[in-house]
Amino acid sequence: MAWVPHENSTRRSFLTAVGATSVVAVAGCLGEEGEDTDELVITQGEFVENTDPNDHNATPYYNVFDQVYEPMFEVTEDGEIEERVVTEWSHPDDGVVELELRDDVVFHNGEDLTASDVAYTLRRQVDEDVGFASDQVAGLTTVTGAEAEDDTTVIVEHEGSESLVEFQLASFCRAVNEEWVEDQEQPIDGDMMGTGPYELEEYEPDVQAVFTRFDDYWGDEPAYERVRINAAAESSSRVGAVQTGESDLVVNVPPTDVDDVDTDDGIEIRNVTSNRNIFLVMKNEIEPFDSQEFRQAMNYAVDNQGIIDSILGQFGEPMTQPIPEGLFGYNPDLEPYEQDQSQAEELVEESGYAGEEITLYTMEGRYLNDAEVAQTAADQIDQLENVDCDFETVPFDDVSDAAGEGPDYEEIPFFLLGWGNPTGDADYGLSPWFTSGGGQFNFADEDIEEQLLESQQIDDEDEREEQLQDINEQLREEAPWVFLHLEESIYGVRDDLEWEPRADESLYAEEMG
Repeated sequence: MAWVPHENSTRRSFLTAVGATSVVAVAGCLGEEGEDTDELVITQGEFVENTDPNDHNATPYYNVFDQVYEPMFEVTEDGEIEERVVTEWSHPDDGVVELELRDDVVFHNGEDLTASDVAYTLRRQVDEDVGFASDQVAGLTTVTGAEAEDDTTVIVEHEGSESLVEFQLASFCRAVNEEWVEDQEQPIDGDMMGTGPYELEEYEPDVQAVFTRFDDYWGDEPAYERVRINAAAESSSRVGAVQTGESDLVVNVPPTDVDDVDTDDGIEIRNVTSNRNIFLVMKNEIEPFDSQEFRQAMNYAVDNQGIIDSILGQFGEPMTQPIPEGLFGYNPDLEPYEQDQSQAEELVEESGYAGEEITLYTMEGRYLNDAEVAQTAADQIDQLENVDCDFETVPFDDVSDAAGEGPDYEEIPFFLLGWGNPTGDADYGLSPWFTSGGGQFNFADEDIEEQLLESQQIDDEDEREEQLQDINEQLREEAPWVFLHLEESIYGVRDDLEWEPRADESLYAEEMG
């Protein structure tokens, strides 16, 4: 399958295209039917900082962890939740979900998965007295606690609508073994132990993770005996890896290399418009970003469409609000900011911050042409007569950590980041960022926070959608971010790998081959 032109790939139903992180991601076979294949090699730009599955909330990290730790539910491509490790679920009382587990799931150390392990996993993410300040609380905003009723029954307490908590659990609950975790130094580093189809063989920080097939996996046996995931921050290294046959699949091929890769023998380009919003965060308790006028000025200073056309090769769509089109709660009536540097300079003057010196921070290799996008935006801001904007590349972990440090974190107050949404609901694109307990809290506004918390408890879908759309309209005016673009995921792939890229960017080796 050759690459799909961008203008076609953006016209889709969000839930149909993405489902959620537990949907079957790929299917196919590299050998003859029924043949056992040896090793699959995947190369991506970023790698896990440590091996604790509850210490991170980034897709490249999940692409490593998801070989070992499996979700509790499947979510179909139509957005319907189906059984996996959880076989039945119900809502016996307000604020309570009851989960029934399979009785044949075992961890890689041979111990049975129990309801106590699942309850502990949830508490470890949402209760700092049990675990630590997990970034994954951003996806479990309505979950308040969990307990085991017996060996296979979990009682989850929550403060949200029934459908919202179901999708949060489907997307952000991957069970760990309580006893094993408690025996490790916290956070865990250097080992993994879950119930998934693969177990960890070797882990080299910032280099690679190698997995071997887990023979006692309760589900279907994966075709590949071994899976190796490599890290290569530079796009040229990733492109070279697929062109030389060192990798079967690589992520984030630059638009400038698309034609070369797609015409090489044995490999091709496959792409899809992702559900990931790329933006520049401005922490609003740090000067000069505490001024709405200054934040709006940054939006008017940047030529977002020009960046899409020149830096991204027209792979991308301008954003109008914090969430992508197709999510429940998206407001279709909003327009993107268009570059107007005269207006930007006027707003800077009104803000009282004329002559301000700022620095835009970014990583390199995490998103499509991320460093080039950030540098271009910084240069455009620097063209304003009354603002000086510098540009600095830092490790992704530094930016990721800054995103979790709150709106008063001074070290990195202005940075590029991306945020995907596996749930199909606006809440995951909003609550983590705009509520104080959300895990990615960078913009303090009591009125917006109150409205978001209220929206989580509205069961009437029409009423809840209207409230989320109103919130998005307010946020467009408040300008907590410089709204950039919806990212295109571009992969270089061996052409005999039967696999379709997903809008949620997930890579499940268990379904390859």
